[in-house]
Amino acid sequence: MRIALFVTCLADTMFPEAAKATVRLLERLGHEVVFPAEQTCCGQMHVNTGYQREALPLVRRHVRTFDPYDVIVAPSGSCVGSVRHQHPMVARRAGDERLAGRAEDVARRTYELSELLVDVLGVTDVGAYFPHRVTYHPTCHSLRMLRVGDRPLRLLRAVRGLDLVALPAAEQCCGFGGTFAVKNADTSTAMLADKMRHVLATGADVCTAGDASCLMHLGGGLSRLRTGVRTVHLAEILAATEHRDTADGRNRLGVGP
Repeated sequence: MRIALFVTCLADTMFPEAAKATVRLLERLGHEVVFPAEQTCCGQMHVNTGYQREALPLVRRHVRTFDPYDVIVAPSGSCVGSVRHQHPMVARRAGDERLAGRAEDVARRTYELSELLVDVLGVTDVGAYFPHRVTYHPTCHSLRMLRVGDRPLRLLRAVRGLDLVALPAAEQCCGFGGTFAVKNADTSTAMLADKMRHVLATGADVCTAGDASCLMHLGGGLSRLRTGVRTVHLAEILAATEHRDTADGRNRLGVGP
């Protein structure tokens, strides 16, 4: 299958390993991954902060860029949620019904990584190896907007060597919420403290999720407290193999002996 990678801004600028891991994983499963170079920000940040008119050109560009592809994947529930739920809305509020229809068509072909693997490719065992104690944080957009359900957990359970432990109060927000963390810093910090307390209660070496934004928030807090717990994107775990984990993955992730 030929799959277009929607890399997202955060992966492109700060967490490229999540994007690289997505490519490595899909290619290992026998698929061709292409990267449309014309892609830019999907406009989620603009919409979420009330700048819908400014987001409209980004929606147009996104639709134009990804329209030629039958299947599109992003290692981000948040950005896929924006494509599915915000793009048609922005276009309609601007009075562009044709763009709204095209946006809906592109959205139907756009998947968060775990959705693509389980629902489209029909696989839960991707041949991964990750010998660490891991807990999973279901991010708000993936949980409530995309409703990915237990797909990430099914994928993690099939990873050889991985000890998956349940996260208490997993459905609670980590407190990031994009600009929410900036505009409501005290509330965000309190929510982060609750989430970190639950992560530490699991005794996990690694906390994983499908959104780099939440992992950035959690990872920053866990690092500042010197907990020794690392945050790792779901794609990186699924892309890990016995060779990569022992050769370079373990040292890069900072887990294990």
